Amino acid sequence: MLLFLSVPQPRPPGARTRAGAARVARWRRQRLRLQQLRRLRGLLRGLRGRPGAGSRRRGRMALCGQAAGAASLPSELIVHIFSFLPAPDRLRASASCSHWRECLFYPALWPQLRICLRVSPTEQPRLEFLMRKCGWFVRELRVEFAAENYLSGGGGPGDGGGADTGTGGEEVEALQLSARWLEVLRTYLELVLCVLVSIRNNRNLQKFSLFGDISVLQQQGSLSNTYLSKVDPDGKKIKQIQQLFEEILSNSRQLKWLSCGFMLELVTPTSLSSLSNSIANTMEHLSLLDNNIPGSSTLITTVELERFVNLRSLALDFCDFTAEMARVLTDSNHVPLQRLSLLVHNVSVMHKSLDNMPNDEHWKALSRKSTSLRVYIMAFDIKSEDMLKILKPSIPLERIHFDSYITCVSGAIVDLISRQYDKFLTHFILMNDVIDTSGFPDLSDNRNEDPLVLLAWRCTKLSLLAIHGYTVWAHNLIAIARLRGSDLKVLEVTEESIDFDQGELADQDVDPVHNLIEQVSLGLGQPWHAVMDIESLSVFTEPNRHFYREMQSFSEDI
Repeated sequence: MLLFLSVPQPRPPGARTRAGAARVARWRRQRLRLQQLRRLRGLLRGLRGRPGAGSRRRGRMALCGQAAGAASLPSELIVHIFSFLPAPDRLRASASCSHWRECLFYPALWPQLRICLRVSPTEQPRLEFLMRKCGWFVRELRVEFAAENYLSGGGGPGDGGGADTGTGGEEVEALQLSARWLEVLRTYLELVLCVLVSIRNNRNLQKFSLFGDISVLQQQGSLSNTYLSKVDPDGKKIKQIQQLFEEILSNSRQLKWLSCGFMLELVTPTSLSSLSNSIANTMEHLSLLDNNIPGSSTLITTVELERFVNLRSLALDFCDFTAEMARVLTDSNHVPLQRLSLLVHNVSVMHKSLDNMPNDEHWKALSRKSTSLRVYIMAFDIKSEDMLKILKPSIPLERIHFDSYITCVSGAIVDLISRQYDKFLTHFILMNDVIDTSGFPDLSDNRNEDPLVLLAWRCTKLSLLAIHGYTVWAHNLIAIARLRGSDLKVLEVTEESIDFDQGELADQDVDPVHNLIEQVSLGLGQPWHAVMDIESLSVFTEPNRHFYREMQSFSEDI
């Protein structure tokens, strides 16, 4: 007798119940994902293989059919893989094929864009491509414009003008400079328009930051304003830029960070009125830095500031920060302000009054409102008598940056800072951009002690000290290093600023430069060298950009 037994087909465990059916579905999804990963692994092995094995590899991959191709991978898997790539590599990968390009500009891969642009016509096509792909959904956008070598680069006065002498040579240089500046400003306006047009309907924007330091300030005024009337005589482009900026503000639904620094003719005194009350009430950071506003006009009024009840960080021109604003920030309906960055510019001081600035009682009230309030001050060519008015004793000053072209900082100001802000000061930058390097001012003249040494002794939290254009004696530099030790994380002093006593130079047995490097390194507990190339540090060559970037990190560090 033949006995036939029916053998049941194997089924996944637990398939007889509803819960088992769910497990089966999950098991099948896992198996499908595993198959996709195996195909991807085989594809990557094939791409990495030896050239000699190309025919065998293609044969093996052909057995798998079309599923082995990179184009057949699910879009979600490609997006996940490329999420591990840095932004420059993603852009390069987008040139591989249309399918990759679509996946690589998936919104989840580009939550933020940080772009630094040279003001050059060659940047415009690349900027248009990137903003067209990402501008409508990006959540954080930071753009910096910079006219690189606009005074000495191609087409500038340094090219071809050296052979001419007398009046003829000056006229040639003036014409070359004029042509160069016209091209810079024309390109700058086009790039700004490209950025603003691409994000005008972006309702996801949460952080928006623009920096445009292309203005060169001289004693005669701003070169940018001089040539702007030639590039845009009827003001149509400037008006279009201002309208687009206000449209972006009015369309925003999630904006919490707005920062504009030295953007030529972008922000107007009426720009912030475009923000809805709901957005103004939730704004956490506001930065409006522009010294080109004529007369007594300000970019924000006290009445406008009352809407920003949730503001934790603020950056303004010092002349715009009035006693009334300080009173508004101390109201009970405002959250405590934690970061305040102030730009003191000689242009603003000349056209605006310091009479309305907060007095010491206002600063005490602000400090009582927020015990964590810290202040960052950047001073451009400010006279000593004006600085004495500005530096109130109760300011919780954590960082100060002096940049001078005409007016030098006095030893009395440095001594005042070290006495008043010894509990708060962490960053001190002293910059004097003079042409004649043989006559650097000496802060220790007619003083028993060098003010810089006293600063290092009194300010126990000092972590950064940068000096250029002021005489720093070698023995005082060694004393600073020994006083602060390893707590002084950054000590940047340019080589031309360091001087030696005659006794040190007369000692034939010791090399003074080698001894200085050795002693400062021992004092700091780390290798140290003087700054040989000033062009390598933005703190010396690009003070506006350095201040803006430091202000951003200062405000984010809450």
